[in-house]
Amino acid sequence: MSPSKYDKAHGQASKYTRGDSSDNEEKTYGYGSRISYLNLKNIFYIGSILAIIIWGSSFLIMTITNLKSVTSINTSVIEEYLKKNSPPLNTQNDHKIFPNSIAFDSGDKIPLNFSATRSGKFTPNFKQLQWIKEPESISNDKGTFVLTERVNDQTRYLIKSIVDETYEKVLYNDSSFVYAHNLYNIDDLIASPDLTKAILKTNTTKNWRHSSIALYWVLDVSTNNIEPLYNVKDKVAVTNWSPTSSHIAFVYENNVYIKSLNNKLEITQVTFDGSENIFYGKPDWVYEEEVFGTDLALWWSPDGSKITFLKTNDTSVPDFTLSYYVQSGYEDYPEISKIKYPKAGYPNPIVDIIIYDLKGLEEISSTQFKSNQIKDKLITEVVWVSNNNILVKTTNRASDLLEIFLINSDSNDAKLIRSHKAEGSWFEITSNTLFIPKNESLGRENDGYIDTVVLDGYNHLAYFSPPTNPNGIILTKGKWEVINGVSSFDNIKNNIFFTGTLKSSIERHIYSVNLLEAIANTKDLPNINNITDTSKDGWYSGSFSSGSRYLLLYYDGPNVPNQKLVDLHNFKFLQTIESNNELNNNLQKYQIPKVRYSVIEIGTDAKTGEKIKANAVETLPLNFNPKYKYPVLFFVYGGPGSQLVTKEFSISFSSVVAAELNAIVVTVDGRGTGYNNHHEKLGSDYKFIVRDQLGHYEPIDQIAAAKIWRDKSYVDPDRIAIWGWSYGGFLTLKTLETDSIDHVFSFGVSIAPVTKWKLYDSIYTERYLREPKENPIGYETASINNLTNFNNVNRFLIMHGSGDDNVHFQNSLKLLDEFNLEGIENFDFMVFPDSDHSIRYHNGNIVVYDRILTWLRKAFNNEFH
Repeated sequence: MSPSKYDKAHGQASKYTRGDSSDNEEKTYGYGSRISYLNLKNIFYIGSILAIIIWGSSFLIMTITNLKSVTSINTSVIEEYLKKNSPPLNTQNDHKIFPNSIAFDSGDKIPLNFSATRSGKFTPNFKQLQWIKEPESISNDKGTFVLTERVNDQTRYLIKSIVDETYEKVLYNDSSFVYAHNLYNIDDLIASPDLTKAILKTNTTKNWRHSSIALYWVLDVSTNNIEPLYNVKDKVAVTNWSPTSSHIAFVYENNVYIKSLNNKLEITQVTFDGSENIFYGKPDWVYEEEVFGTDLALWWSPDGSKITFLKTNDTSVPDFTLSYYVQSGYEDYPEISKIKYPKAGYPNPIVDIIIYDLKGLEEISSTQFKSNQIKDKLITEVVWVSNNNILVKTTNRASDLLEIFLINSDSNDAKLIRSHKAEGSWFEITSNTLFIPKNESLGRENDGYIDTVVLDGYNHLAYFSPPTNPNGIILTKGKWEVINGVSSFDNIKNNIFFTGTLKSSIERHIYSVNLLEAIANTKDLPNINNITDTSKDGWYSGSFSSGSRYLLLYYDGPNVPNQKLVDLHNFKFLQTIESNNELNNNLQKYQIPKVRYSVIEIGTDAKTGEKIKANAVETLPLNFNPKYKYPVLFFVYGGPGSQLVTKEFSISFSSVVAAELNAIVVTVDGRGTGYNNHHEKLGSDYKFIVRDQLGHYEPIDQIAAAKIWRDKSYVDPDRIAIWGWSYGGFLTLKTLETDSIDHVFSFGVSIAPVTKWKLYDSIYTERYLREPKENPIGYETASINNLTNFNNVNRFLIMHGSGDDNVHFQNSLKLLDEFNLEGIENFDFMVFPDSDHSIRYHNGNIVVYDRILTWLRKAFNNEFH
């Protein structure tokens, strides 16, 4: 649940084939910080309903949250706003109210319905594009990329160049191949940096959220010859090209191997004691879920002469047992699976860094970097900052002490270069530190790196050079956030690109600052230049070419999404990659609920006396009439640092509820969530106020917001409901429990909830609550504990997957037992056999939403007595 990764989808239910996994099926869903749109078509095959996850350890939300209706977009908009000398932004802008609504006229249009949403009519499409990192591209960026084209169920992998639009080379011209008389379907292709070879991935089997195993192959582009990376029988966990294209590192049965492509395809086994307790080069469950957000834990040096990787020792980590009842081959007795899962207060994995030098092909060293203050360290980021120096970030279990080490790979010495203490807050896990190579002719005298630093509680950028220098040059500052660190660096122009909330907390725009400007005048911040059009509402993200000259720009809303290529040296629009005309045409046929954004006041801060302002979005029923009395559904998530109120495009489940149930859907990002820029005094404490007391302020704010809507003339005060998934499921139950005086909420729906935080994983939970022995009162507050208060609720519904590896089914079972002991019977409960946190197994995702919609319809029709 790391803050920057709260949109992570759910992990899979068991070792390789459990729960919701299936061969060749992508299972990554997301919200907030974007998922790669390269996989969006698969991700959205259920419509625009996405499963999303807990905020670090990743909880699942639902992308029902963007709640936006749309209008068509001018496809030449980039030409209008990409200007070479964009003026600095006014950082003092105070956006008190957002534009009212975006909507269609009804006319004779078809009312939005769940069937249309699920069919994919409103799902944006995006082209798959893989930038090629050729060694010379840093100084001579030709914008080379691999474009995946699919025509009539056939796939072509093409090499293209932005510099030469006529250039096209076929990398591979099929979606499958035959080897030893067997047909293999290609799930993925990763080209080598020099474009002479490619790794092919087939027979993929999903593991946890980000991990999988598969058969991997090496394609020789010139001859079209395909050979196994390892063999044709044993599936490999991860692969990674060396920067020189001469080697491939991979992990098999938790050991690291290196295949040389220059030496008769020789394979060298690097580690030998990998096991169910020892992991090399890949993370265990909790590090995959909460730290790296990927299945890869090995990193090549810039020159490809060395490789470093994580060693994870899970020997002391307790096992958690999952039972599977409806798996093929286990008809009579359930299949039992165990995963290493450290709950709050229990032993964490012991982690270390291993360095391997390819020159010796034998030399292997373990780096024992130690802290005087941290006994049980977490390694949160590893990055090479020169050809022989590795930057390693570590924190304590409570994530309030950050230590940054520099390891010399030649001498194996580790030096503590920076140490930071968080007071009343925590350090979020970041993974975007960027190595900046020295170039004296371009004004960079030493190697350095750009890192995310915390200034007054907000994430910003700083430049450190040389890497041993503990004092960085501040590049950005203010009561706004840089999102996910530095995005890219232009080695020639010295421009640093990043995404931020400078204009608005509910928008995302891309900006740049110049490194030489910052170096030349360290007293003043460099000018911030707009890359995207800040005069209009927008949610942007981007993918930069290797030399950062070219940008694949994603416009994600609030209007119809599109993809465009931009030349950042000439500030010139090049071409539209995807315009989503079909989606736009579909929208013209349907009547879509209107959406209204606002900033509401939900109370007064006890310390500062400042009014507490929260971002809110309201989705209105079709043909809304303010003279009527409508039911209201609050959709919540609320995890630390998360965000639901955004100006992204979405025809979502909230839209469906508004259209089909004739109800108003409201989402409010209360205290504890991130990216709120409405306070001078409260500032970043809006997020950090929940430190050591999850479940206290979040329900108070939802109740306060519900009172505001309860008093509106067009709301029926007796039909107000709340619902959420994962952390949102917890917040739903906690709000119903807390709402014992005002009785604002009559109904609630909680999906896959945490009910006791001591049952959740250590890395996420302790970041906000510390260990249970240090904060017993906080853990009591964060539990569903006052059961008799649920008697005040008309009725509520709980649903959970029995194969949930993330938020264990144990959470709901313990709560059910306590309800039984207290005689609480005014609720409904449903189990989804063997489904994980996403509830997708055996048609589960269709059924779970059908159940929610049907149940809410009954609630709003007063059928529960």
